[in-house]
Amino acid sequence: MLRNPAAAAAAMEEQLRQQQLLVLLNASSRPFPSSSSGSSIWPSNSSASEPVTAAAGGGGGGGGGGAVSPWDIALCATGTAVACENALVLAVLFYTPSLRAPMFLLIGSLALADLLAGLGLVVNFTVQYLLQPPSAAVALSAAGLLLTAFSASVCSLLAITIDRYLSLYNALTYHTERTLTFTCAMLLLMWLLCLGVGLLPLLGWNCLRDRATCSVLRPVTKDNAAVLAVTFLLLFALMLQLYLQICKIAFRHAQQIAVQHQFIATAQVTSTRKGLSTLSFILGTFALCWVPFAVYSLVADSSYPAVYTYSLALPATCNSLINPVIYAFRNPDIQKSLWLACCGCIPSTFSSRPRTSSDV
Repeated sequence: MLRNPAAAAAAMEEQLRQQQLLVLLNASSRPFPSSSSGSSIWPSNSSASEPVTAAAGGGGGGGGGGAVSPWDIALCATGTAVACENALVLAVLFYTPSLRAPMFLLIGSLALADLLAGLGLVVNFTVQYLLQPPSAAVALSAAGLLLTAFSASVCSLLAITIDRYLSLYNALTYHTERTLTFTCAMLLLMWLLCLGVGLLPLLGWNCLRDRATCSVLRPVTKDNAAVLAVTFLLLFALMLQLYLQICKIAFRHAQQIAVQHQFIATAQVTSTRKGLSTLSFILGTFALCWVPFAVYSLVADSSYPAVYTYSLALPATCNSLINPVIYAFRNPDIQKSLWLACCGCIPSTFSSRPRTSSDV
């Protein structure tokens, strides 16, 4: 029985339409390439053979296309803790009129830098997982915020080291030469320099056009990351040299005091040893947090497994969590302000012995 030609043509057209629909369904079920895999300051967790995470997905937020990396969650949680801790330091310094000496301005600069670093980690997490998809300008701005904050944190640590060295080297004239205006001017210059470093990704220091040139810290290129790593290592070498000079000066002061006052020689030696232990702890903590990450950034590129970058970047960010404990909460004046703010009183066991030039 012959079929009607019109009916046969309609059946064939319906069959072609079904085949096209199947092709579209199969195409829509495949994972799309991430539009933000190269714009995050942290490495992408997806590879060519794995489905991409929700950072590449549609409008469903962070849980639309895949699981969120636990490393990114850890970095975001660390950033939140860093921001809260350093906000407390800034609040104490701001609301305590007696804490206006140059030393406390340097501590405040370090706390502000670490606060911005913590906020930068949270902002980067938001850009990577919640903005769908993030624009290049937003991603580069998030990366620039992190570069500015961590650069200012390292430079503030160097400024505190220089301040401690000068307080020992020029113990008699330090308080007259180190004026508040001079300290503010130096800090302003330092922050402008760090802001310039943070603007570099927006000014072309990025690998968005050529992913092959990416470093372990996207979107910074490998050459630019090497420059930043070498600069950091030079700053660390300068800090190490200054701390060695501080140790020599502290030993010399202890010997002079011991000769003049034999009856307090034992106490002075104990104080000096305690100061040197503190210096060793400060320098050792900074080195363990930052040096491995800097060396890795110098030798590695984007082809290295992302877990290496995360496992070295997390301790580096934790340095901003340790800084308030080392430089702020151990200070007797800040401790006193914290006790007054939290409890309204000062415990009877609290000791606010004035620091001498040998207390490093």
